[in-house]
Amino acid sequence: MAHYKLGEILIKQGLITEGQLSQAIELQREQHGRIGEVLIKLGLVSEEDIAAAVGEQLGLPYSSDKSNLLAPRADQNLDKLIPQDFAQKNCVLPLSKNMNMLTCAIADPLDLVLIDNLKKVSGHEINPIIATRSAILKGVTTFYTKQTAILGDNRGSMLGEAVQSSYTPTKESFAEKHAQTSDSAELSIDKLIAKAGEAPVIKLVDLIIRQAIDERSSDIHIEPFKDKINLRYRIDGALYQIPPPSSHMMSAIVSRIKILAKLDIAEKRLPQDGNITAKLEDRTVDLRISTIPTVWGEKVVMRILDKAATPLNLTQLGFDAKQLEHIRKALHTPYGLIFVTGPTGSGKSTTLYSSLNEIINPKKNILTAEDPVEFKIEGVNQVAIKSDIGLTFATILRAFLRQDPDVIMVGEVRDLETAQICVRAALTGHLVLSTLHTNDASSAVTRLLDIGIDSFLLTPSLIIIIAQRLARRLCTHCKEPYEPQPDQLGGLKLKSDLVYRAKGCEKCHFTGYRGRITIAEVMLISEKIRRLISQHATYNEIQDAARQEGMITIFEDGIKKVEEGTTSLDEILSIAFQNE
Repeated sequence: MAHYKLGEILIKQGLITEGQLSQAIELQREQHGRIGEVLIKLGLVSEEDIAAAVGEQLGLPYSSDKSNLLAPRADQNLDKLIPQDFAQKNCVLPLSKNMNMLTCAIADPLDLVLIDNLKKVSGHEINPIIATRSAILKGVTTFYTKQTAILGDNRGSMLGEAVQSSYTPTKESFAEKHAQTSDSAELSIDKLIAKAGEAPVIKLVDLIIRQAIDERSSDIHIEPFKDKINLRYRIDGALYQIPPPSSHMMSAIVSRIKILAKLDIAEKRLPQDGNITAKLEDRTVDLRISTIPTVWGEKVVMRILDKAATPLNLTQLGFDAKQLEHIRKALHTPYGLIFVTGPTGSGKSTTLYSSLNEIINPKKNILTAEDPVEFKIEGVNQVAIKSDIGLTFATILRAFLRQDPDVIMVGEVRDLETAQICVRAALTGHLVLSTLHTNDASSAVTRLLDIGIDSFLLTPSLIIIIAQRLARRLCTHCKEPYEPQPDQLGGLKLKSDLVYRAKGCEKCHFTGYRGRITIAEVMLISEKIRRLISQHATYNEIQDAARQEGMITIFEDGIKKVEEGTTSLDEILSIAFQNE
């Protein structure tokens, strides 16, 4: 069954248009309410429409006040299970019970705190159905009035006192019990597993992940604070706040995620890492899970690795024609060393995977050492680093050299030993691809020399260095031309007086950007640069030589894409410096 957002369901039902939904989303960003509440305030839909759509979204039955489903059984003493004041205050209506299962009409089925309190008060498992607040409150008044009339005023009064005394928590019973529930450190393992396995928690976690995938998010951040949860999605490199669930749900959400990732739910003092494989209708998405202990509880970050949403094709990454020509020529060299450099999150792994896709061939034996394996590629032998058992980059690389390789990819060069093995492998007839954390191409050379690689080994092995960043791509539906002010240009000369900037529309969720593009500098290791490396030349000398031979810097490549209308000047100025 396809998963739809609430707005999509309402559009599908013909209740609102896409334009009306966009209007509501814009208002929601200002008022920070739920989209259903905003649509009702705007008078676009009724309370009944929203309740029915939420029911369809969550796969729960919806009942209106005209339906027979919203008629409580009068013969099951339901008023003893759920007191009238509790039902009135929390907008719930008990409908029927079957063995240990109590069916209740609830306005908000994702309110896990309410459902948990219902379980405590009634002593039953809860089977929720959805109804509007007005229908539930009307039903509560009708039902409890009838029950009071049946029992008689005196008996009803006595019963009310008895129920009140049994329901109203004492300082010892409820306060201590609630303190244990709130403090996740006090919960037993069995209780944690039970809470994580409750249907609303399962559906909520599924919805959080599914929405993030639909929004093209790369990361999900779930952060606990004193009285709230922060839920944020990283989309096109920027973090966006998402309306969060109740803070009381944090322990259940974290436990559910840890169970899925096969992590230790009892261990809350140490960071943990794991993986989840999510199966969608037409594809499989891998999620990398990381937890850390904070002062308010465990923070969870889920990295979404969606191969279907990530183009593993060099032509689609954003390199210009000349850069692409240099990269492809290097990839078809029989041996040598290729480095991709840049900070974390600059798209280095995507460039490496795309490079491997260019040279995959049944006649080639391709081996990779990664920490962790982000995308599984058919025809490539991929090995994941496991440092805790001694399976390090250096250990794997030594084993690779006995596996008759043609191409070796190393996720990252972190130390001298790994760097030395990469260089020696390149010198002995293998094509080696790897990454470094440096700001630009020239500084990659000085970094390798600084960590201890001899220049007489580096000079003949190095072929090409690619330094890159990721810039947000302007939304093609709403980008608008403008003339930048002189103070914004800072002396920069552009080919045209008009460039494009972000505006925002429903296609890009009013951010002005959709997708990202690579901004890069590609430095070929020419004979002149080899001589400079062997002479231990400075960073500036290597940079100047590369530019004289036609290399454009990251900043210059970014400005080129601004002039083409691909990205904005503000975006380039935020990720690159003119003095690069």
